[in-house]
Amino acid sequence: MFPPQPPSLPPDEPDTQPVPPPPPHPVKVLSATGLAVVLACLSMLGPFSIDTYLPAFPDIQASLRASPLEVQQTLTAYMLAFSGMVLWHGSISDAFGRRNVILISLVVFAIGTLGCASAYTVHYLWVFRILQGVSAGAGVVVGRAIIRDLYHGAPAARLLSMVTMIFSIAPAVAPILGGWVVKFTNWRVIFLLLLAYTIVLFWVCWRRLPETLPQEKRQPFNPRFLWHSYSTIFRSPLFHMKAGLVACNFAGLFVYITAAPVMLPQSLHLGPDQFGWLFIPAVSGIFFGALLANRLAGHTPIQTQIRLGFVCMLSAAAANVLFHALHAPALPWTVAPLFFYTFGMSIVAPGATLLALDLFPHIRGTVASAQSSASTLLAAVVAGVIAPALSHSVLLLSIGQLVFALAGVGLWIASRHYKRRTEPGLPG
Repeated sequence: MFPPQPPSLPPDEPDTQPVPPPPPHPVKVLSATGLAVVLACLSMLGPFSIDTYLPAFPDIQASLRASPLEVQQTLTAYMLAFSGMVLWHGSISDAFGRRNVILISLVVFAIGTLGCASAYTVHYLWVFRILQGVSAGAGVVVGRAIIRDLYHGAPAARLLSMVTMIFSIAPAVAPILGGWVVKFTNWRVIFLLLLAYTIVLFWVCWRRLPETLPQEKRQPFNPRFLWHSYSTIFRSPLFHMKAGLVACNFAGLFVYITAAPVMLPQSLHLGPDQFGWLFIPAVSGIFFGALLANRLAGHTPIQTQIRLGFVCMLSAAAANVLFHALHAPALPWTVAPLFFYTFGMSIVAPGATLLALDLFPHIRGTVASAQSSASTLLAAVVAGVIAPALSHSVLLLSIGQLVFALAGVGLWIASRHYKRRTEPGLPG
């Protein structure tokens, strides 16, 4: 950890205006709302890559003559590639600029998406899903760094929550759209629609997304500096605690998302065009939780927001376990707790994310990469190991969610105690 470690921004820091960077490209600088929309659309590549094709698993299995496990591994391959490459998006953007990384990643993602649409064996699908995975995370990682380049304190938290609100549209729409596509056409059309979305997004970013990291603030991209940066981050107990609590919170939701292709048909007897029963409550919670976080930013201390979010999450997860311990799965009770879980998750996320980014402000892109990698790596384990083991029982899924929520709370409490012990007087 770099001495001295910079304190987190105080929750009552007055609003500061964005510092407009001198963009080297002839683009019109976006307003805060316009920037939030563009960054949210970039972040949507992830859920569109995952949630849209979940209802198509049986169709892919039949079309490519693959086993259910081989089709499931297309998701695992994507998640592992995502988690591996997301470690580098931020450090590359710290060295070569935010805009360049986003534009190149969109080109790579478009190539991978076209390959998925034309794959004729499941093994080719694995390869092109990996290509999607190595490029899809740039928007999430670099987007956080862009926000922190331009805004500080409450404005940064508000913009981050605004991005989350807009982003929440994707997980709600994606599985429903995928289910209808499978019902009326075939699974390849899902990837062709995703390709069209990527092309439009590239054009918008080329025309309107400015460079927010001036040349004089860029970091060297060489093995010695990268080793020093990453080793400093990964040696920080506070980073692991704050990044880990966000990862555990998301894993509590992701275990349901990745179990959906098995759990919804078997336990709730729903068809591929009825995945909205799971995703709409979950995404509604994300939206309204982000909305509340946006309103609380600058008025309520970050620590109070995080405590409120964890109360909602733990209450929802415990109620879910209790219901399924006493009753068989049934609509709407099986899916209703997901609204309150994701509501709390979205209240926790902005503050916890900013606290982690502020640990090392001179390499925020690298920190954002490491943070996203932690979340995605845990999500890959959930998709490849935990969800398949729990998906046949809704009670086991609810217990898994509660365990992840408790782990998140434990990491938050541990980070607070560690901060007080090592740096007395500073906010945790």
